[in-house]
Amino acid sequence: MNPESIVEFFDIQPGMKIADFGSGSGYFTILMAKKVGDNGLVTALDILESALESVRAKASVNNLNNLQTVRADLEVLGGSSLADNSQDIVLLANVLFQSRKRMEVIQEAKRVLAPGGFLIFIDWKRGGGGLGPPEANRVDAGEIKTILQNQGLGFVREIDAGAFHFGLIYKK
Repeated sequence: MNPESIVEFFDIQPGMKIADFGSGSGYFTILMAKKVGDNGLVTALDILESALESVRAKASVNNLNNLQTVRADLEVLGGSSLADNSQDIVLLANVLFQSRKRMEVIQEAKRVLAPGGFLIFIDWKRGGGGLGPPEANRVDAGEIKTILQNQGLGFVREIDAGAFHFGLIYKK
């Protein structure tokens, strides 16, 4: 997966507010913060403080002041501490394969997504071979499409997320 090329599909505009759910060490977070500019804000959310420390260090090295980190349990409604309808984009990249509460994570993403905002979903493909998590943990793209549509989100397009991942964009 190449975050630099994938983030080009996100159509990020200066001034946007973006939530990076399960940001990890911030590969996408930093790239998105550069694109939203000084008037935008990217919020990196992760349950691991060590991951958020890595994001803060990368933000400092890149002189990014438009980025905040939040330790959050995304498997709980309201767990992100972000306001309802407050984000132009919510990114869920390589998050759901790690969770047994997938519906709760999706509901939290939908809650904070502004009307007209985009939910961007990237995760490991099923049948991708030895790379990545065990097959049993991977998320089926068709299942995710059904869940997102049942949540009232409209399909926009698929994105090329590389050989081992699939990518989807939905609109609220």
